[in-house]
Amino acid sequence: MRPNKVFSLLGLATRAGRTASGEFMTEKAVKDGSARLVIVGTDASANTKKNFCDMCRFYKVPYYEYGTKAELGHAMGKEMRASLAVTDDGFARTLKQHLEASMKEVVEWQK
Repeated sequence: MRPNKVFSLLGLATRAGRTASGEFMTEKAVKDGSARLVIVGTDASANTKKNFCDMCRFYKVPYYEYGTKAELGHAMGKEMRASLAVTDDGFARTLKQHLEASMKEVVEWQK
């Protein structure tokens, strides 16, 4: 149930014009200070993950690895997306809560 909530929120944020997707636009949003949250697909390359993880740490932007590139793109109504930035505080706060909850579910399930 939670993963669907994350993807539907991403769809809403995209339709509201509150996301930047694709590596170039995500990087631009992080560096210009408009990114409130970054999500990278779990199947993105190790180099992409490291690049965004380091960049988000430097710019103090919350960073998550969630879903596949195809799932992220589909949620946004676009082609595959390895990375995206949410640029709205409200959407970012709600997404963060659902991402944290789904991460806990995964951790508890693995025990």
